[in-house]
Amino acid sequence: MSFTSTAWDIFSKSVEDYHNNDDIDFPINNPYEKGSLEQLLYAKNWIDTVQWHLEDIIRDENIDPVDALKLKRRIDASNQQRTDLVEYIDSWFLQKYQNITPKPDAKINTETVAWAIDRLSILVLKVYHMNQEATRESASDEHRAKCTEKLNVLLEQKNDLSQGIDFLLEEIEKGNVKIKTYKQMKMYNDESLNPVLYQKSKN
Repeated sequence: MSFTSTAWDIFSKSVEDYHNNDDIDFPINNPYEKGSLEQLLYAKNWIDTVQWHLEDIIRDENIDPVDALKLKRRIDASNQQRTDLVEYIDSWFLQKYQNITPKPDAKINTETVAWAIDRLSILVLKVYHMNQEATRESASDEHRAKCTEKLNVLLEQKNDLSQGIDFLLEEIEKGNVKIKTYKQMKMYNDESLNPVLYQKSKN
């Protein structure tokens, strides 16, 4: 079984588990061994799934502005958690492949393994929700047909992205691609780098 097939199954389980309650405040119950890659993948998708629904809620035109601000802060925090976990997953792969010496002409990929996995996690959510719309009985035939077309494109994207990730891992293992990561140097959360925050602290 390929890595991406396993990851897709774990992400799908997370999405299904979330929708058993469909509650943004329902606590995660990660079924995998702590510290394992499976546990990290499940936790990653759970963050994505909760944030997906937070993004839905905040787009309600009638939402109370105070509640919207609270949600925005929560989404910001969720984004930071997501970034931190992606970097942690990258560290997991760095350790896994630490004994592989890249060839002198080894290439650098445009994104790290974990950021590619991040896209796969989001894609699981897109497939799940598009399938809901494609089969929603209360929707029109036209709506379901359009959503079915979009679902087919997403499933094609799943195959392409999965092949790309599995190929990347194979190339890393062969020494053809150098595994290298950079920490996300986000500035807007840092009081010493965000002008709005550090100018405010001087007043």
